Amino acid sequence: MFRNKELIIYICLIAAQAAFAVLCFAYYKNLSIISYVLVSLMALESIIFIIKLYREIKKLSRYLVKIQNVNDNSNMSEIYGYLTMNNYREGELSILKTEIYKVTRMLIEQKEKLKSDKVFLADSLADISHQLKTPLTSLRVMADLIEEENLPPQKRHEFVTNIHIQLNRIEWLVSTLLKMSKLDAGTIKMNISSVNIKKLINQGFNHLLIPMELKNQTLEILCDDSVMCPCDFYWMAEAIANIGKNCMEHTENGGKIKVSAEENSIYSSIVISDNGAGIDRDDLPHIFERFYKGKNSSKDSVGIGLALSKQIIILNGGIIEAESIPMKGTAFKIRIYKKVV
Repeated sequence: MFRNKELIIYICLIAAQAAFAVLCFAYYKNLSIISYVLVSLMALESIIFIIKLYREIKKLSRYLVKIQNVNDNSNMSEIYGYLTMNNYREGELSILKTEIYKVTRMLIEQKEKLKSDKVFLADSLADISHQLKTPLTSLRVMADLIEEENLPPQKRHEFVTNIHIQLNRIEWLVSTLLKMSKLDAGTIKMNISSVNIKKLINQGFNHLLIPMELKNQTLEILCDDSVMCPCDFYWMAEAIANIGKNCMEHTENGGKIKVSAEENSIYSSIVISDNGAGIDRDDLPHIFERFYKGKNSSKDSVGIGLALSKQIIILNGGIIEAESIPMKGTAFKIRIYKKVV
């Protein structure tokens, strides 16, 4: 209450006038008319003060109704103008205006975030439907062909192999999307501990060794056995596996994938590089976005592996960035920062 200067001034004036009126009435009977005038002035001041107070409250109520009915930001300038007007003055009303302004800003930002989330969800569902539609169509066609009685055994074997490939692709897609949704929802907690990076790299590339061998690709790991990293072992291995898979897919037969790691007092770093086709300069800023497919993407690329890796790395307290030179290769640089105790 005492932060409101208008109220303090009003109380002081009323008190001074009341004291003067009492003195006049008690000691100067012939000046009693003055005391009546002062009492009348006090009543008038009270009425003016109350009218002004309720006028401000009415304005606040009217603008709150406008806030409730606003559909976009085009009508918010008038509301913000009123709420921020004279906010530098002390007083309960000014404080109330400031708090309403903060709440209004927060509600508008939440509304915009919900709108963007809705658009993102719709786009994601459309992308997922598209990604599932292609392998499902192939499965349906090959299933119909297998049913033909006169189909040569060689062709039948080829179709069965392709069916397994498409099923593995669908399984990977669904599994990755499920992991991303769990990470988004915050239902997965990272178990951060000191991890040996060489074991981490081996775990990440373990299931890629056979596909790399089929493509006659070589894997070079440059990492001392003593290098450690603060992270969740299995989730970080998942991130490394997705990055390694991306490098393998974009490197020609006979290519090379190189992994190096080191640590210092601030962070542990892992660099995964290849000598493949590289990433176009226009695509480079977007490669970690979900469902983004660059110009040099393979036909089977979905565009969520790198997005999942980035999400995992961030949750482990790190960052990832990519550097690429067209026709010379790409390098993914991971930094996991150590926590200060």
